[in-house]
Amino acid sequence: MTLKLRILLLITALNIGCSTTPDSKLYVQRATLPEDATIEQKIDIASRVVPSKRQLAWQQMEFTAFLHFGINTFTDNEWSDGTDSPTLFNPTELDCEQWVRTLKDAGFKMAILTAKHHDGFCLWQTATTEYSVKSSPWREGKGDVVRELSEACRKQGLKFGVYLSPWDRNAPSYGDSPAYNSLFIAQLSELLTNYGRVDEVWFDGACGEGKNGKRQEYDWETILNTIHTLQPDAVTAIMGDDIRWVGNEGGLGRATEWSVTPFTPLSYSHSHDANIELDIEEMSKDLGSRALIARAKQLYWYPSEVDVSIRPGWFYHTWQDDKVRTLANLVDIYFNSVGCNSVLLLNIPPDRRGLIHEIDATRIKELSSYIAQMYAKNYLRNGSQRWHSEEGESREFRVDKGAVVNTLLLAEDITQGQRVESFKVEALINGKWHHLTEGTTIGYKRLLRFSDSTPSKIRVTITATRATAHISEIGLYYAEPLLDHTHTPRISDIATDGWMTLNPDAKDAIDGDITTTWRTEGLSAITVDMGSEYEISGFCYAPTSGELSGTIYRYDFYISTDNVTWQRCDVSGEFSNIKHNPTPYYVHFGTNYKARYFKLEPLEEIEGRTLTTIGEIGVVTTK
Repeated sequence: MTLKLRILLLITALNIGCSTTPDSKLYVQRATLPEDATIEQKIDIASRVVPSKRQLAWQQMEFTAFLHFGINTFTDNEWSDGTDSPTLFNPTELDCEQWVRTLKDAGFKMAILTAKHHDGFCLWQTATTEYSVKSSPWREGKGDVVRELSEACRKQGLKFGVYLSPWDRNAPSYGDSPAYNSLFIAQLSELLTNYGRVDEVWFDGACGEGKNGKRQEYDWETILNTIHTLQPDAVTAIMGDDIRWVGNEGGLGRATEWSVTPFTPLSYSHSHDANIELDIEEMSKDLGSRALIARAKQLYWYPSEVDVSIRPGWFYHTWQDDKVRTLANLVDIYFNSVGCNSVLLLNIPPDRRGLIHEIDATRIKELSSYIAQMYAKNYLRNGSQRWHSEEGESREFRVDKGAVVNTLLLAEDITQGQRVESFKVEALINGKWHHLTEGTTIGYKRLLRFSDSTPSKIRVTITATRATAHISEIGLYYAEPLLDHTHTPRISDIATDGWMTLNPDAKDAIDGDITTTWRTEGLSAITVDMGSEYEISGFCYAPTSGELSGTIYRYDFYISTDNVTWQRCDVSGEFSNIKHNPTPYYVHFGTNYKARYFKLEPLEEIEGRTLTTIGEIGVVTTK
């Protein structure tokens, strides 16, 4: 053996040794914590729990669609009891290619069909029951919605998933646990064998008594083994062990959303005892803190899915055509789901024709266009460069000159774990650094909105992390403001009922009504007595909803506990872009101030006039 070859072999051996050191070990999807582990050791392990390949592919989709369709569509019900005649199911124009085309044009990556809801009516040609499409007049009993949708998805490049309700209010065997489990496994096997690739299998935990008066006990171990055997690349959701329900159906993710959690999947036999011991459930506010991990025995990569319907109901109802969610509301849902380290599962129910209704189709296209427009321009330079940050480290980024921004994106490389516990962002405005925004967890994607700003630089600081944080992307964008006339913006975190102004005739500025206005000649400060002392972390200035003359552009903000000694708060002193975006402007200090009194002092009006108007003013108590 030559000397050169020996050296190459030695280098290779050293590299292999380095790659298998304990510090670099990753735990795919789950990790067991040693009984004698310290909190530091447990947190270290938590930092190295990572998603499986199928979980990562699911997270990267961001947008998925639910399609609630079945016998309920034709009975105007949300839940049926399994006694409705199958002859009622008769869509007149069913076109699954229209569904897929509509969803794909709106940016969705997968369609999940309710192959069977709680009523037990099956949308495919099943051998397990007569309560299915084969007993309907649709396509003369030969139709198969599952087949038509799965083929349309393959044809147009959309992923395909199925919802199969474990609860079956029609099946005579339901409640006879062994018999019904056999039927359910047979139904599941049909769906996972006869329709090509299935990318997600979605279960809820609905469970009731059967006709025999007994409560069904599901065989989750066999159910999951069947899925992993027949469709090994499919993720299992909610009652599966790949995806966790966020805990509500309102489109709201947590501000602190950990994908690494001690919450045990409910399909595991020991889940009840394990979760009771930690006093946690899907809806718990804390599913991943240090304090919780300190008491844990196991950890899971178990990311959240936010499911919500575009309408008040989950199935189509004609009377809800004028109740489809507004674009502004859907954008809020996007920021509170995808923007909070979750995947959005938005339900768009086909109508009785068998088509996605025109109103729904238009709205999701508007949402897609809005998001695409927001992401079209990243005003941050070099934000895509990877950053391996230790706790306390900061990095500065230049912002395109003159850019108006109001949205921040942060992302971690979750193939190396989820590690960031908190961060803060500052903006360089007029040569001075000011607090811009802050947050806790990041994960796959974190989006934060703030009032329009024009910084020349931003500085991101990782204030707490469980190990070296692997930041994969930072972005700075402008999201066009949207007014939702169905929702009144919250101006103050503290009720203004007991407030008084020390200015004559200025009560309209604190009356809780954004449509009333205090208007006065000159650049006149407004002073407010809140009646008691509070800790405040910011304030909100809402310009008048009508004539914009008098709108404040530059300002100072002061607080006092006694109306004698005043302290100037550390703020940017500028309502950036308020002339072109006259909506409530929220200013966050980056610290808390104790105050009973506050004063907003105008320094410059948007057009240089000597006039002051305030639609409403309030204070912020939460960061």
